[in-house]
Amino acid sequence: MAFFVPGRARGVAGMLTGVAYRTAMALFLVATADPAFSGPAEAQALAQFARHGFRQVTTHELAGWRLLHAEPIAGGPATLLTRGDDLVAVAGTPMIDGLIGTEALERLLTMDLLPQPDWRRIGGQFFALVRKRGRTILFGDFLGAYQLFHDRAERVFSTSQLATIGALPRVSFDPQGVYEWAFGVATIGNATVWNEIAMLGPERLVELTPGGAVSHPLAKPLDWTPEAMPLAERVRRLQAPLMRVAEAQVRHFGEAINCPLSGGFDSRLMLATLRAAGGRPQVYVYGSPSRPDVAVAKAIGAAEGFAVEWIDKQAAPVTPDAFAEQVERDFDDLDGLPNFGVLFDNGGNRAARDKRHAGGALAVSGGAGEIFRDFFMLPDRPASAWTLTRAFNSRFLTADATELFDPVAYRRRIADKVAAALGVGSRDVPMPRTLIEQAYPRVRMRALFRWEINGETRHGPYSLNFVQPDIVSEAMRLPVACKREGRFQAMLIQAIDPALARHKSEYGHAFDEAPKLRWRFDEANSRSRPLWLRERAYALKRLRGPMSDEHGGLLTPEYMGRVIDMEFPIMSRFFNVAHIRDAGLWRRVACLEYMAQRLGSRLAT
Repeated sequence: MAFFVPGRARGVAGMLTGVAYRTAMALFLVATADPAFSGPAEAQALAQFARHGFRQVTTHELAGWRLLHAEPIAGGPATLLTRGDDLVAVAGTPMIDGLIGTEALERLLTMDLLPQPDWRRIGGQFFALVRKRGRTILFGDFLGAYQLFHDRAERVFSTSQLATIGALPRVSFDPQGVYEWAFGVATIGNATVWNEIAMLGPERLVELTPGGAVSHPLAKPLDWTPEAMPLAERVRRLQAPLMRVAEAQVRHFGEAINCPLSGGFDSRLMLATLRAAGGRPQVYVYGSPSRPDVAVAKAIGAAEGFAVEWIDKQAAPVTPDAFAEQVERDFDDLDGLPNFGVLFDNGGNRAARDKRHAGGALAVSGGAGEIFRDFFMLPDRPASAWTLTRAFNSRFLTADATELFDPVAYRRRIADKVAAALGVGSRDVPMPRTLIEQAYPRVRMRALFRWEINGETRHGPYSLNFVQPDIVSEAMRLPVACKREGRFQAMLIQAIDPALARHKSEYGHAFDEAPKLRWRFDEANSRSRPLWLRERAYALKRLRGPMSDEHGGLLTPEYMGRVIDMEFPIMSRFFNVAHIRDAGLWRRVACLEYMAQRLGSRLAT
């Protein structure tokens, strides 16, 4: 059966013949063996894609499957290629052999994907469907930074959570997923907040056959054994892949690149690579006038002679009467559960994102730059996944939850997922300190950034430049000692762009000089904290009084009473909402409540 039937295409003028290219930033796949299931599922997906804001959706027939793909709202590089019966459809921004857009798709079409792709040639964050010589393969980026949802029976795969929910008769909350998302701001591994829905993880690719989805395991080792070599050589070995990414982006996008600049390491390193590649990105900084980020970014721009656009996302007002309509629009725009539950703001986040992608421009992010630093700040000795989980997944008070919450079982399930991601057989097995470092890219990075990546790429191209296989692989071999106080990352910045390195950071020192004594003391103090104190750090903060976070929101009853039932009829099953004195946690619980109320009878309780 041909994969593409012209009569089924929506939004395409005339019949596509020969080679055709379109852009696609959303995918929906449904098995067609049961029309009673696939027909309503497709209709729901089309309706949801319209609510997401997609203006053009096309449909393609595969053997036993139907594909919907949508063009990014603001435009961008081509991410759909059709050639006869062969097809490549991509959601996200892949980089293949240093190429982006049409040329990258051509390389994917010629690449052998089984038994597994050649990861030395593949970068970016994306999911790709490749139909070639009668076989259809679905796979994601090396670390699973891009999220693809599927039902447990694997009859539906989609980049849209809401479209996946719409394909199912009913869904129900998974208590573990609910608590992970609320207490930890993201679910861990391939889990979602739903019993019926999971994410396709980096440990396998899927072949779509007429009889259903067939999994093929993928091996993705990362060497964690440091080599003895001078620091200068380590800098050169990481500088090379960093520059390859920046050079490819500058070649493809020219000046249509938007790059943040703050007071820290990651955005400075990002900007340094783009400048060294010959780029002139549009530079911006977020924050209120009093934030150090704003002062540092403006000072650097003034000294170096480039403009820095200052954007205060909190400045745009919204009235209580207009709030409900705005939240409803953002709910569909952000696919229901945005990072940190940021659903109840003044619209500033959406406006800033739209500006980043205007005209199909690339937005780059310094996210995950922690791979170059001592993120965990643990003693330099072996530790288990259970120890790591106790130290970093204890941000809860049992009193905030109902009797459904078991704090020990909750953390043991997380520790099991951490151990599996790191390839160890038990959560209690001690791991070398350098292997523990892989918990950042394999666990934390995936959980923290995948919603952001999907949300951005619905609108245009987006890239976490540091989340590339060769960059992460090299970073994982760095001795922990050289990562402390950001020294290694500062050396990278100085090697790539000495002019940027010479400017002060929010830490009080420039990146071409030694860190200040106070900062060195603070890091050393963090590393020396015993496990029992790390476990109780959140509880001790709560004892001091109500907590807030930088994500804010219009959380007063005057606003929130317009969008949710303030009695929390659904989430009160999981949380003692009246006890919560953490604004960030309360906002995430409210986001879950809003989701539940939007689902109505589709939610099984």
